[in-house]
Parts: sequence; C-alpha cells; structure tokens
Amino acid sequence: MDEKTLIAKRVALELFDGDLVNLGIGLPTLVARYVPVGRHVFFQSENGILGMSGPITGAENNDLTDAGGSPISALPGAASFDSALSFGLIRGGHLDVTVLGGLQLDEEGHLANWMVPGKMVPGMGGAMDLVTGAKRVIVAMQHSAKGESKIVKRCTLPLTSVRRVDLVVTDLAVIEPTDSGLLLKETAPGVTVEQVIANTGAELIVSPDLRTMPLEG
Repeated sequence: MDEKTLIAKRVALELFDGDLVNLGIGLPTLVARYVPVGRHVFFQSENGILGMSGPITGAENNDLTDAGGSPISALPGAASFDSALSFGLIRGGHLDVTVLGGLQLDEEGHLANWMVPGKMVPGMGGAMDLVTGAKRVIVAMQHSAKGESKIVKRCTLPLTSVRRVDLVVTDLAVIEPTDSGLLLKETAPGVTVEQVIANTGAELIVSPDLRTMPLEG
C-alpha cells in the first residue's frame, strides 16, 4: 500500500453517517474512495457542489470538477450553487469536517498550507475559511518532504489560521494537537515510536493508549 492510500484510508475512518465533509485539493480527495461501506457521507466542494463523488467509470463529466479541477460525478440528489452560498456553508459553521493537506504543522497545532514564499500562488483557495469555519479540521499529509519533517516546533511558512487543528494523519502516525502539546496516538503498521520521533521536528507526547493505526472500519 502506498503512503497516500494509507493516509486516505485512515482519515476515512474519522467520517460518520450524515457528516458534511469538504475535501481539500490533492491527497485529501482520495478519502472519498475509502469511506467504510454503509456510512453515508455528504461531500462538498467550495467551487459549488454538495453530493459529489469521485469520477465513476463511464460517468465522468469534465464540466463537473472538484476545487482542484479534477472531474467528479454528482450523486442522486446532489445540488450545485454559487460561491456565495458555498462559502456561506463554510463560514457559517455548517461543515462537520474538512480534510486538508499541509506544508507544515507546529507544536501548537497551527497549520501552514496555502503558500511558499517566492513561489507562484494561484490563490489562497478556501483554506483559511475552511480551517476557521469547519467544526473539525483533519490534516492529511506525508510526515516528511525532501528529507525534512513537516511537523515542526514553529511554522516558518505563513499560517493558514491561528486555530488549532483537531487531528493530523500522516504515513507514519496519527497525532492529536492538545493543550499540552502534540499527542502521538497511533503509529502506522510496521512503524515504531522511535521512528516517528526521529522523523518529527517537534516534541511528541506518547499516549498511554498508543495503538497501531487501523485501516478498516
């Protein structure tokens, strides 16, 4: 199993019946593929659709896309609307969960995910609104990039929000930001606590209830 699939499968277990969920661009869009059978989740995209699914073979429609421009399908009963209503849902606190990628996350649970200084940015998208407005914020990202941990003592990239995120799922671990610091709750299959600590640029608190990351609901 590749790293992105592992992350997406674990995040999918955090979604429950009736949840209204926004999936960010990139890795988070994979989560829709792995929602446990029998759970009914409503996916929203900030470009104006509620009730989307990933592309269904034979029913792809290039006029229907997610926020990243990838083709999607609309499930029976889906609704489309303009950006004003879409962001009204987000800013009004109506989203149960948003799943976002990350560039950095610090010891206080602050997320940086919208720009790298000096590189072209097409726009901030909905990241700031989503982190501020969703009831629960889950970060889905690889633990390290180019040999450096993405979990750091303090973000050096511009913050997306001053709000603390609720959960971080990487290819190595599940970590919960708390008032006391970053709580290591789960390690990926075959990964040791020592490996997680060695690949993390921030202090971790090891949970007394530490377990191996489940991948099936």
